[in-house]
Order: sequence, then C-alpha cells, then structure tokens
Amino acid sequence: MQKKLTYNHTIYASYLGYITQAIVNNYVPLLFLTLQREFSLSLSQITLITTLNFAVQLLVDLLSAKFVDRIGYRKCVVAAHILSGCGLASLTVLPRLLGAYPGILAAVVLYAIGGGLIEVLISPIVEACPTEKKEAAMSLLHSFYCWGHLAVILVSTLFFTLFGIGHWRILALVWALLPLANAVFFARVPIYSITGDQQPMPLGALLKTKVFWLLMVVMVCAGASEQAMSQWASAFVESALHVSKTIGDLAGPCAFALLMGTARALHGKYSDRLPLKRVMLGCAALCIAAYLLASLTGSAVLGLAGCALCGFSVGIFWPGTFSIAALSLPTGGTALYALMALAGDVGCSGGPTLVGLIADAAGGRLQIGLLAAIVFPVVILLGISRLRTSKR
Repeated sequence: MQKKLTYNHTIYASYLGYITQAIVNNYVPLLFLTLQREFSLSLSQITLITTLNFAVQLLVDLLSAKFVDRIGYRKCVVAAHILSGCGLASLTVLPRLLGAYPGILAAVVLYAIGGGLIEVLISPIVEACPTEKKEAAMSLLHSFYCWGHLAVILVSTLFFTLFGIGHWRILALVWALLPLANAVFFARVPIYSITGDQQPMPLGALLKTKVFWLLMVVMVCAGASEQAMSQWASAFVESALHVSKTIGDLAGPCAFALLMGTARALHGKYSDRLPLKRVMLGCAALCIAAYLLASLTGSAVLGLAGCALCGFSVGIFWPGTFSIAALSLPTGGTALYALMALAGDVGCSGGPTLVGLIADAAGGRLQIGLLAAIVFPVVILLGISRLRTSKR
C-alpha cells in the first residue's frame, strides 16, 4: 500500500495539515466571550490565551531550525498532528484537573506545539514535491487554512445552534479527530528533500543576508495583519457592533475566512499572470482601508464589511512572502522555513495582543485596538516597495 501513494497524496495530507492548523488557531477564539462568562475571566486573561498559543508556536519555530533535520520530517509531522489532537481533546479534561484557567492554558500549550511544527513543516514538504508552478501550489496550499477556518466557524455555529454553546467541550473532541487521523496518513505518504541535491545554506550565511531580514519584517506584519482581525472578529462583532453571536460569526469571521481563502485560490489560479509583489502592494493598501472601515464606522453593516474585506486583503500576505523567500533564497532549506514561520508567529502573537491590550486600556473598546493594528499593513506596503526596488 505504501508504494501506491504518490506526491499527490503528500499534498492532500498537507491540505489536511493546514485545516488542522486552522482548527488549532480558530476554535477557541470563537469561545472567548463564553469562556469569559463561564470562568469569570478578564479581557487580559482572554488575550493571554491567544498570546500563549502563538508564543509557544514561535518557540517551536525557533527550535525546529535545529532539530527537524536531525529527527526527520516524517516523525516530526506525525508528532505535530498527535500533539494538536491531544491538545484539543484535553480542553475537556485539563480545566477540571488543573483548575479552569490553568487547564485551558495547559491545553493551549499542547496544541500550540503541534501547530508550530505544522507551520514549519507543511510548506517545505509541499515545496519539495515534484510539482510545477510552485507559487500557485503555495497559494493553493495556504488557501486550505482558510477553508479550515471557514469550516470551524460554520460547523461550530451549526453545532452551537442545535445543541447549545454549553456543549463546546464535545465539539472540541470532534475537532481532535482530524489531526489524529491525519497523523496516520502522514506516516504513509512519501516525503521529499526540500533542497534536493543542493547543499543547504548555512544558518550563519542566511542570517547575514539583507533580503532575509527584510522578508522577516514583512512576515511579522503578515501574521499580525491577519490574526489581529481574525482572532478578535467574533468578539468584535458581538460586543462592539452589537450583533448576535450566530449572525455575527457568519457575517464577520466567517466572511473573513471565506474571502481570505478566495484570494489565495484566485492567486493560485492566476499567479502566472499577476506579478506577486504588485499584488501584495495592492492588497496592503486594501488592508489599510479595511482596518479603517472596521474601526472608525459606527455602522454594524460597514463594520462587518470592513472585517470581511480585511480577509480578502490579507489572503496573499503569508503565502506570497513564503514564495518570495523561496525564490530569493532557494537553498535556505529548513532553517529558512522555520525562521519565516517564527517571524509569522511573532506577528500572529503580537497583532492580537496589541489589539487586546490597547482595547483593554481604552475601556474595552475593540475599535480602538483594531485601529492601532493598521501599522502592520503600512509596514508591509513599505517593505514590499523596498523589495521591488532593491537589487539582490
């Protein structure tokens, strides 16, 4: 059976890996207000859940540059899915064993380790597959994070509508089944070398390359632009726009994920006709407009439109930056992907944290926090402009 599996199956397993990543990053944020009410948590404590998730992923990104090549891609990616599944499942038991808030944080640490490994491993696994149009393949791969995000929102909303949000622990167990099943799949598919016959660039040489550091800055802001809105969208539309949770999740974070996935799928289809850096510049300008619309309007309709438009605008940031890095530094190897993922997770942690802290300081006004996040697409605009004009 092993011999019948091809690189296409590897890509399918990678798609499921990014769906797992979407579950890890987006299921608990749908419960922020529920957890706040059920366990009497402050906004700062809720903010720490997101901060801890991405901080642990960040640490895993940093360490994996050293240990992934030694242990092997297959063992690491299988372990990543097992940890993700166990972390989601432990949301149902650890709060009772360790206390509500410590138990939640312990579960977050478990699935964050898995999520961090997935972020480091999946992109180079697909990049190494013998496919044409690498840029398109990368955009399509990352679109599955969006489809997973969308599925998390739709399935969770349907479940909560039918059975009540009080049964969120049962749904956590259901979501845990996907990564556990995909761990078995990854144990069987072929996995190829990311650098082929070429010698990987030494880490020291990579760190001395100017374009690498510019890409790192862009990657930080890519993660921050995406997650600052994504992580707070559900709470924003419910508390700031005064929309019911069901309608708010469908019109806010659901539309965000749908349009983000659409942007990535469209770029995957038309990447040979659209200059990547020019597209990223246009999306950065659109993202600035989306944050302004969401944070400054007093209208629920316009606020939801800004949230959704933000999803479309950030769609290409993450895979686009990966593609530019792969073209600019083709022998970067595992270290390049690990450090790029590290930069992205710095942004994924810092963006929502900045929004939460500023909103808390402003008396719980999430609009003020989201307005501060406009700095991230502004930096992307400046960074990509610099990449277009600089010589390698």
